[in-house]
Amino acid sequence: MTTRQAPVPDDFRASVDRLLGVMAGAWVSIVTLLGLRLGLYRALKDTGPASSDELAQHTGLHERWLREWLRGQAAAGVLHYLGDSRFELSPAAALLLADEDHVLFRGGSFYSLPLDTDAEEGLLEGFRTGLGANWTDSSTAVSANEQNHRNWYRQQLVSTALPMLEGVVDRLRAGGRVADVGCGTGIAIIEMARAFPRSEFHGYEISEHSLRRAEENRKEAGLESVVFHNVALEPLPADESFNLITTFDCLHEMTRPAEGAAAIRAAVSPDGTWFIFDMDSAPNWEENLTNPLAPMLYAMSVLGCLPAGLSEPGGAGLGTLGLPEPAMRELVSAAGFTRFRRLDLRYPPQAFYEARP
Repeated sequence: MTTRQAPVPDDFRASVDRLLGVMAGAWVSIVTLLGLRLGLYRALKDTGPASSDELAQHTGLHERWLREWLRGQAAAGVLHYLGDSRFELSPAAALLLADEDHVLFRGGSFYSLPLDTDAEEGLLEGFRTGLGANWTDSSTAVSANEQNHRNWYRQQLVSTALPMLEGVVDRLRAGGRVADVGCGTGIAIIEMARAFPRSEFHGYEISEHSLRRAEENRKEAGLESVVFHNVALEPLPADESFNLITTFDCLHEMTRPAEGAAAIRAAVSPDGTWFIFDMDSAPNWEENLTNPLAPMLYAMSVLGCLPAGLSEPGGAGLGTLGLPEPAMRELVSAAGFTRFRRLDLRYPPQAFYEARP
């Protein structure tokens, strides 16, 4: 008996190519992470065009392994192949992968890959039950995440972003009160405290791992004006005492963002400011299909942001792209803020907003 096979669809080749592209991206990302951890991009930035032998001499690593790594990175388009067994890191790639202090450095995003892979069983259970888990429950994840916006906080927050908020810099110079809600490991609030020694700063966070790391960072910076609070034990006070409240890349991960926004309104002074930094998104998901970053951002959502937003029963589960500007405006207005504007700050894929009572 002959088994008849279904005819091959006309777009079969294109579908194969797309799937192979997805698979290639996963594999190449892991090899890119190896290059970051071994310092190979920094080494190529230092040496300029190099062969595997020359890179081995420069790094002390094994030539045969380096040869395979170089060839794979060139095939992926991360490195340029110059012929004669020599490879080059372009200036653009150097900013993204070799210069860890540059605001455009994106190497930190690769450090969470092993954690995302290890989270598979928990994610499978999430699909079955609807409940997620907060990625900040892992100290390793917290450490990896610290890399993501570190350079922006250190190079753009005080010099570029805060001056765009009307009257905020003058108030902090004179002495004000600042709360950073969802402060993570404290990098942002520490940078503000360094710049404004007359002000006092309070970081609020739910993750014990983040709070421990934040306290280490505070001690290393030698700052007495910064205090960190476990928001589960010390909630944001409803006394309108803060002149500035900040939320950096965390609203979309909250299980109850509406309650968080209401708490912020109760804590900010009548003439105070809420500075919001969150993921940029189109108003509806169909428009996001045209965003070249959308595949990565939706994957990030399934692996981290959505589980965090569903980590409690009844969680909002907004996901990475769940707070486009219209939804953010509605959230802020419902909390009792009467003024809202988007700031012209360029840091894709983020959006920045100012809200006032």
